[in-house]
Amino acid sequence: MATLIRPRRLTMPDLSTLSYHGLRVVGFTVTCLLVTWGLFVLAMLMIGSLSLDLMMAQLANLSNRYVAADAQRVAQFKGLIGATQLLLLVAVMFFRRHALFGKPAEATRG
Repeated sequence: MATLIRPRRLTMPDLSTLSYHGLRVVGFTVTCLLVTWGLFVLAMLMIGSLSLDLMMAQLANLSNRYVAADAQRVAQFKGLIGATQLLLLVAVMFFRRHALFGKPAEATRG
C-alpha cells in the first residue's frame, strides 16, 4: 500500500514576529554604523596625537585640500572612505554577531 505524503504548508509569520526581527536587524546595523563612525573619530584623534586642538587642525587641513581638489581626486577620496567604511562595518558586524543572534537555547536554560 502506498503512503501518501502531503506537502508541508508554509505559513507566513505574523506581523509582530516580522516587526521584532526587522527592528533587531535595523538596530544592530545602526549600532554597528555608529561604532564605525566612532572608529573614524578615533583615527582622527590618533592622527592629532590624541589632542582635540591638533585633530581640528588636521581636519581643517583635510577640508582645505578637499575643497581645492579636482573632481577625479574627490571621487577617489569618496571611494576610499566608502571602501574603508564598508570594511570596518563588515568587521564590526562580524565581531558583534552575537548581539544579533542572541544566546543559544541551551545556554538560556538554567
